Amino acid sequence: MTKKHKSGAVLFTIHLQSLADFYAKVMGMRVLLTEKDHVRLELGSFRLTVHLIPPRYAKNITIQKPPLVRESGAVKLAFRVKDIAKARVAAPALGGKVYGADREWQYDGTTICDGYDPDGNVFQLWQ
Repeated sequence: MTKKHKSGAVLFTIHLQSLADFYAKVMGMRVLLTEKDHVRLELGSFRLTVHLIPPRYAKNITIQKPPLVRESGAVKLAFRVKDIAKARVAAPALGGKVYGADREWQYDGTTICDGYDPDGNVFQLWQ
C-alpha cells in the first residue's frame, strides 16, 4: 500500500520510459503506476509523475544527445539519495549526469550536488 504523498511534481517529456527509468534508478524512486501516457514514481512522501507530451506538441521537440542542459530553468527538483557517488555512476548509462565530486558542496551538515536528466532538466541531490 502506498503512503499518502505530501508533495509532488510533473515532468513532461517526449521520452516517457527512459526518463521514468532515469528517476527510478538514479534517485531510487519506486514505480507506482505505468500507463500509456504517464509513469508515477514515489520517494518517501514525494510523488513524481513523468508525463508524455501529446503528439501534436511533441512533433516540434527534439532532445539532443547529450541534452542541452536547462540551467536557467525556473524549477530545480531536489532529491535525498542514500549515496551521491552511486547516483553519479548510474546516471550516464541512463542518459544523464551527476556532476563530479569537485562540484559538491556542504550546507547544514548535508552534501549536495547537481546533475541533469536525459531531457536536460537540472536536479539537485543531497545525502
